[in-house]
Amino acid sequence: MKYKLDRSAHSVFALYYHLVIVVKYRRKALYSDEIRERLKDIVWNLSDELGIDVVAHEPAEDHYHLLFKATPKTNLVNVVNVIKGVSARRLRQEFPATKNLLWGDSFWSPSYFLATSGQVSLDALKEYVDSQMEK
Repeated sequence: MKYKLDRSAHSVFALYYHLVIVVKYRRKALYSDEIRERLKDIVWNLSDELGIDVVAHEPAEDHYHLLFKATPKTNLVNVVNVIKGVSARRLRQEFPATKNLLWGDSFWSPSYFLATSGQVSLDALKEYVDSQMEK
């Protein structure tokens, strides 16, 4: 997979980010295929509103990897906060059994990992994200 350069009025860019968010206490709250697929749907549906393009994403039982493309104007903190907030709220509403694994209003750990993909090839990173359920 090659980097596709995007353009705006005064810039050319290829901004790819790798986001990892972890379930609070590393609980296995994403325990079923149905929950993991719903999480992917939620993030996919939010992508237009957030101004990002999902390149690849794959949840495991206790964490979620998202590889996305953004613009220089993208507010990355807002992207992370909206994804965590909206997905937590909807998953807890639609899958009440997850409340048995977590308590309070928490679903995701307050911390997250976000990196640009410039240190590795995009192919290697995409393969890594896609292989998360195999580990």
